[in-house]
Amino acid sequence: MQRLAGLREEVSFWQDLSRRAADALELWQLAAEEADEKVLADLQKEAETLAAELDRAEFRVLLSGEHDESDAILALHAGAGGTEAQDWAAMLLRMYLRWAERKGFKAELVDSLPGEEAGFKRAAISVQGRYAYGYLRSERGVHRLVRLSPFDAAHRRHTSFVLVEVWPDLGDDVAVNIVPEDIRVEVFRSSGAGGQNVQKNATAVRLIHIPTGIVVTCQNERSQVQNREFAMKILRGRLYELERARHEEEQARLKGEHVDAGWGNQIRSYVLHPYNMVKDLRTGRETGNTTAVLDGELDAFMEAYLKHSAGLGPKSALQRSP
Repeated sequence: MQRLAGLREEVSFWQDLSRRAADALELWQLAAEEADEKVLADLQKEAETLAAELDRAEFRVLLSGEHDESDAILALHAGAGGTEAQDWAAMLLRMYLRWAERKGFKAELVDSLPGEEAGFKRAAISVQGRYAYGYLRSERGVHRLVRLSPFDAAHRRHTSFVLVEVWPDLGDDVAVNIVPEDIRVEVFRSSGAGGQNVQKNATAVRLIHIPTGIVVTCQNERSQVQNREFAMKILRGRLYELERARHEEEQARLKGEHVDAGWGNQIRSYVLHPYNMVKDLRTGRETGNTTAVLDGELDAFMEAYLKHSAGLGPKSALQRSP
């Protein structure tokens, strides 16, 4: 019923847009014959409004993948570089939380492992909102930061890397074949900053999917049952993405193309020294306003990626933003 309601809303929107365009064209023809400047001026505004609505509607077509409307789970993994990379993971976590807030999405930290000095070794958030996965799938890959290190007494320039993974929150809508015997479950005490933050009971859960070697940990919920349920959500999403990647790789092989479906590709560089620039290496989209990007203004990069992946060319993707 939800699917049916969504389709009805979509069809109604396009029918209304078509009707408004036809009415405007008919009025324009009459006004042009009578040289009615006031009506022509009003129709000019209506045409601009229709064009803007059409642009937004055409972009929504790019978010028409099988699970693009779904909620999302986003995970961050600090790469080599110790404290530097862990602090970079914390910066990215804040960036995605601010992005979700800007979009009106609900975001919740569901798993984290703090670094010894700063930041996170890993963190995972659940993002709930229509098209959350459709947008966030553009963020999968390695994110690179170049800056003067606040942790280096000599204040030298450092390069840090963080891997971003994204899966759709499938809920119970998609059947992913998980054999219970293929999962090893481990429970342990949640880690924290000490004092009251350390759990006295073993509520954290680690799931190990033996056939694939996938390991999922969840420790931010208060009970072992909640942590296990969310860990299973993440595992189902990762298995789905693994199967999707295998399918795309096989399709590419049959087409005679080479597609590296691994996670180790650097997709975006954030440079804070000796100049300011964020550049997406897949689309060429770049901006000098690094503060805005790290504060959650990511839509331009996400939209450029979606247009690029749909084969719409560099017209929008390569435009330089202010």
